[in-house]
Amino acid sequence: MKILVAIKRVVDYNVKVRVKADESDVDIGNVKMSMNPFDEIAVEEAVRLKEEGKASEVVAVSIGVKQCEETLRTALAMGVDRAIHIETDEKLQPLAVAKLLKAVADKEQPQLFLLGKQAIDDDANQTAQMLSALMKVSQGTFASKIELNSDEVLVTREIDGGQEEVALTLPAVISVDLRLNEPRYIKLPNIMQAKKKPLEKKTVVELGVDISSRLIQLKVTEPPERKAGIKVADVSELVDKLHHEAKVI
Repeated sequence: MKILVAIKRVVDYNVKVRVKADESDVDIGNVKMSMNPFDEIAVEEAVRLKEEGKASEVVAVSIGVKQCEETLRTALAMGVDRAIHIETDEKLQPLAVAKLLKAVADKEQPQLFLLGKQAIDDDANQTAQMLSALMKVSQGTFASKIELNSDEVLVTREIDGGQEEVALTLPAVISVDLRLNEPRYIKLPNIMQAKKKPLEKKTVVELGVDISSRLIQLKVTEPPERKAGIKVADVSELVDKLHHEAKVI
């Protein structure tokens, strides 16, 4: 059983994001970058499945600039066996990412593909679903629990009404949620060992994928400042303000 995990290099979740002066994009100059938190959970789950003897190999895939190698090395230090880096300086949209991941999957033939449910930079929550459609395999999204068997995988999903359990035939694509696990602390010996693990380089041209943009980004702006709250004397005043000022009832 081979598991492929897709990871993305994003602005660290502890960093306050700034918008460029011309509002063309987010300013990432001299900003700390790290692995997308949801992808980190996906890596942790894949490594745990291997440690349980349910998977024979875990491969991490990342798409982006040269610095993505650092993110892949982090995944290798967590226990991933090898890594694949598709190097490109283009800003990719979810469909292009899904096409590139499919091209890798066609070569690697994994039984399970794990991704974070969304990236914290664009919050698209589209790549896993698009990848499943392109690969024509079953999918489970927002997974909070994964039970892997020989020919199927049971996925407990986070939904609006609580939880839902689905049984997927393999191969399958699963996007993971925050409650699935807590990623491990990486020890120094593992970081040193990760430097010796194989990291394969690929290009978009080599994979033969069209990554042209389907959407145009007009501008990026800061969200409006949140107004200060007010105190009300009683329930009647609260209802009055909700009705006449907020207009939510």
